[in-house]
Parts: sequence; structure tokens; C-alpha cells
Amino acid sequence: MYAVAVLLVVAGVFAFYWFDGQWSTGLRIGAVVGGLVAALAVFMFSAKGRETREFLSESRFELRKVVWPTRQEATRLTWIVAGVVVLISLIMAGFDAIVQWAIKLLLGH
Repeated sequence: MYAVAVLLVVAGVFAFYWFDGQWSTGLRIGAVVGGLVAALAVFMFSAKGRETREFLSESRFELRKVVWPTRQEATRLTWIVAGVVVLISLIMAGFDAIVQWAIKLLLGH
């Protein structure tokens, strides 16, 4: 089944390039889109496609349970994360400067 889906995509792309100059650009793009749609349909009716549909359904169900932060909470947490990133960057820059100084001291430069 997967090979058929891949072949449908490849056939659409092949038609796009093979009929360059013979078909209009819209028709060639339609061949690619048609190949992608046909491949998706074949994939979704395979065993892995059924598993994918089930996974997406369960994921949507779980997302409904999530308590999302308010805009104010999200903004506040974003500022906290940005501040911590800046602070850790400054600390790392300080360690880097100390190590550079120590290496220059040891090498006599």
C-alpha cells in the first residue's frame, strides 16, 4: 500500500515535468495535487492510515482536556524565560572570559 501511495506522488511529479510545454501550468499543478490527494486516500485506507486517524482523533480528544494559560500568564512566562536566557548567557560569557584569561596566563601570552 505504501509503495502505491509513493508511486502516485511520483507519478504526479513526473507528469509535471514530463508535460512541460505541452500542458498548461495549471493542469500540470493539478496532476501533482491529484497525485498527492490520491496517495493520501490510498494511505488513509491502509492499516497505518487507520492508526493515524485513530491517533489524531485521540489527540484532539486529549487537547480538549488541556487548560491553556491566559494571555497574561503566557506573556508573563515569556518574559521570565527571556530573562533567564539573558542571565544564563551573561553567566556563560563570564565563564568564557575567565577561561580565556586563565589560558592566556598559562600560555604566557
